[in-house]
Amino acid sequence: MSTLLEFLAGRRFHGWTAPCCVVLLLGTVHAQETAPKNQSLLLNPDAPEMAAKAPERFRARLDTTKGPIVIEFHRDWSPHGVDRFFNLAQAGYYDDTRFFRVVDGRWAQFGINGDPHISNVWRGRTIPDDPRKESNLRGTVAFAFAVPNGRTTQLFINLRDNSATHDREPFVPIGEVVSGMDVADRLYSGYGEHAGSGIRAGKQAPLFDLGNAYLDSKFPRLDRIRQVTVWEIPQ
Repeated sequence: MSTLLEFLAGRRFHGWTAPCCVVLLLGTVHAQETAPKNQSLLLNPDAPEMAAKAPERFRARLDTTKGPIVIEFHRDWSPHGVDRFFNLAQAGYYDDTRFFRVVDGRWAQFGINGDPHISNVWRGRTIPDDPRKESNLRGTVAFAFAVPNGRTTQLFINLRDNSATHDREPFVPIGEVVSGMDVADRLYSGYGEHAGSGIRAGKQAPLFDLGNAYLDSKFPRLDRIRQVTVWEIPQ
């Protein structure tokens, strides 16, 4: 399986020092590139580490059951949104989570932690809105929300150009898929809206109350994110 990795140019990034040159490698991303899930941080959203400023540009590799998806994040697109994703991803929030709302050819939504203790800590931890700078084109990634200033942890990948409907909300893109869009297209969509639906539909309570145990029992074919690996792109 070929994968894309850009190493840091002589920087230390969350405990990992890279070579003094930037290289592209094809191979397997190993576990030491990302810290293990930090449950103490995930249960303490007020910890200073969970409010760190993200790099101006970085990539995250979502190792999914269908293959890797690499997303490039741009802090200037949405500072509050990118900071939130960065800190959650670094702490392992998105590891072992399900793509619980996949509508073929429209979007693929994820971002509810499988442990109800963790997901409920973050359920009401909203961030301020950012003005939309980019359109919801195919491959862009944005936070889902129900009300203004209501973004928390849930995101979706636009599987088509959704700008006509999503830009006016506005759903604010925070990044874009740069590798693995074909993987996103193959995520299991047979359950559609039935495995949790969107925030506004009011059907997500079992996901927060019972977590992965509920989804794995009732919707066993859902694809999942095994692990998220984050690395900075040197400026």
